[in-house]
This record gives sequence, C-alpha cells and structure tokens, in this order.
Amino acid sequence: MRIVIQRVSQASVTINKQVKSSIGAGYLVLLGIGKDDTEEDVNWLVKKVIALRVFDDEMGVMNCSIMDVDGDILVVSQFTLMGSYKKGNRPSWIHAAPHEISIPLYNRFCEALSDALGKPVGTGEFGADMKVELLNDGPVTICMDTKNKE
Repeated sequence: MRIVIQRVSQASVTINKQVKSSIGAGYLVLLGIGKDDTEEDVNWLVKKVIALRVFDDEMGVMNCSIMDVDGDILVVSQFTLMGSYKKGNRPSWIHAAPHEISIPLYNRFCEALSDALGKPVGTGEFGADMKVELLNDGPVTICMDTKNKE
C-alpha cells in the first residue's frame, strides 16, 4: 500500500457535482493498493498515520499527532499511486490491485482508521471520478509505502 498524507486546513471530495465528504483541519490521505497488499499492510499504515507527529505543539514544533489535535481524516482511493513508469512515458497499472482485492482493503483501511481515530473518517467513492479540493497546511506532505518502510 502506498499513501500520500497531506496536512490540510480543510479538504473535500465531490462526485457528480455533489460533495460526498468534507473535513476541517487534519489529513487528506490518498491511498493506493497493490495486488500483493494484505490486512497486515492496513494495520501497519493505520498505526503510522495515527501516530505521525506533524502538527505544531504550543512551541510551534511539529510534535503533535492527529489524535493530539482532534483532527479529521479524509481518505480517497488513488490507484495511480501504484503506477509503474519504468518503461516509456505512459504509466502501467500492473502493480495496482484488482477490485476484488482493493475494495475490501480500502474499506478495511477506512474502518480501522476510523476506529483508531475514534470518529468517522470521510471517504470518496471507490472507482468514481472524484474532484478533490484541499487547502494544504504548511505545506506538509508525507509519503509512506508498506513495501519500503523507511
């Protein structure tokens, strides 16, 4: 699994000109699921997202987690994060999971993140043409990959 976390002041996802989800301060998480991903990847990422300390403390130092600031999270499926650009200029999606793997793992990630956060997590709609708006705060953008745990 690959994610891009963006610390935001606000974010929303719109489908067919209707706002599906919107959040205030917190994280916009773009989630890509690979064909070899499992529940273990979900669990590792959820722990990392919840514990990540990129919000300012009272001294202005990035030392607080999403839990510490009672922030919100919006998760948007993003199969293009799994793109391979090894050959040529047109990405290949060979590493992206098929729907029978990716939809259950996307749903499980959102559920586990919501449970850990202690409140509902906003979502997009898997496979939909989504318009994502955000006001990046910082900007702070973090990438994580369960196959390359740095």
